[in-house]
Amino acid sequence: MKITWFGHSCFRVEFGASRILIDPFLTGNPTFEKAGISEIDVIDGITHVALTHGHEDHVGDTVRICKETGTTLIAVHELATYLAGHGVEKTDPGNTGGTIPHDGFDLTFVQALHSSSNMVDGRPVYLGNPCGIVITAKSGKTLYHMGDTDVFADMALINELYEPQIGIVPIGDRYTMGARTAALACKRYFDFDTVIPCHYGTFPVIDQTPDKFVAAMGDIEVTVPKVGVPFDA
Repeated sequence: MKITWFGHSCFRVEFGASRILIDPFLTGNPTFEKAGISEIDVIDGITHVALTHGHEDHVGDTVRICKETGTTLIAVHELATYLAGHGVEKTDPGNTGGTIPHDGFDLTFVQALHSSSNMVDGRPVYLGNPCGIVITAKSGKTLYHMGDTDVFADMALINELYEPQIGIVPIGDRYTMGARTAALACKRYFDFDTVIPCHYGTFPVIDQTPDKFVAAMGDIEVTVPKVGVPFDA
């Protein structure tokens, strides 16, 4: 798999003919904007947009990107329906525990301990369950993007069921688990070949660097990506 980080929780995952953009928070994302990357380069050739939940720092530019590219949105039912009402024409909804088959990969929504809503007229609107995403490439590896979450014991079942080799892990604290908890989750419940931290450095109230997470992982190697620079996993 070729993976590119665009700040916060936004990643592009490429394998075979598939190019999946996860949680495309670009506009207003200081990490992305400081990098000076062209959005055209981010969305060029994408085949799917996948969302973990409905918060604005994850939905981001989804509607505009889907309109401009005609790509398919994969999201939980309520979120997909909500965004269809805002102009997304192609949606492929699912829900926690469900697997959605596509040419070249299967995508499964799994549990995450978080919330999921958007603000409408000053009030939060419920947008379905928050989820993690498991992407199983039919000719390659399995990736688990945890979304926004705390640790939970049923991560052991996710590992047993899907055996992900690649883990994308939120570490920033306050709105997700912090470095120490995230490291415990990785070491206790998974046997990742590649561990990638995310959800840090975006806003002042969350951890600004992955240093505490790297230290807490001890001898286990952590892949700290550079914004916009693809790497193989």
